[in-house]
Amino acid sequence: MSSLAARVSRLVIGTHVRVYRASKGKVGGSMGGNRLGLLTTVGRRSGRPRTVPVTTFPQEDGALVIVASNSGQDRPPAWYGNLQANPQVHLQLGAEVKPMLARTATAQEKAEIWPRIVAHAKNFAGYEKKTNRDIPVVILTPGSAGP
Repeated sequence: MSSLAARVSRLVIGTHVRVYRASKGKVGGSMGGNRLGLLTTVGRRSGRPRTVPVTTFPQEDGALVIVASNSGQDRPPAWYGNLQANPQVHLQLGAEVKPMLARTATAQEKAEIWPRIVAHAKNFAGYEKKTNRDIPVVILTPGSAGP
């Protein structure tokens, strides 16, 4: 990504986060019929909280799933590296902020979850076609601590 594109992306994401928080998710809380949340991780190098909007997919067992697609780029998003280094995260859905524990789905879990994801958000199938990397699916479960 070029320097200009990276700056524009940070500006758009920062604006989305501010509007979402100010409206408690009433603005910026859904896209294409899917619920968006704000994922906060701890930067693996900076140690600072980092917040990004993510599409969430509720599971039957009460867990939530997010996808480290990075829009099909050949690198995973920075937040994925952050949660690998520290799986204690926060997820804001609407007005509620919850501490969560994050883990990457196993190959078997992903095989079960992925078809449901692309059925609800077809853009993820397109992202999968754009890249040669395996796009991680992340399972979030309620946790006791976070950033």
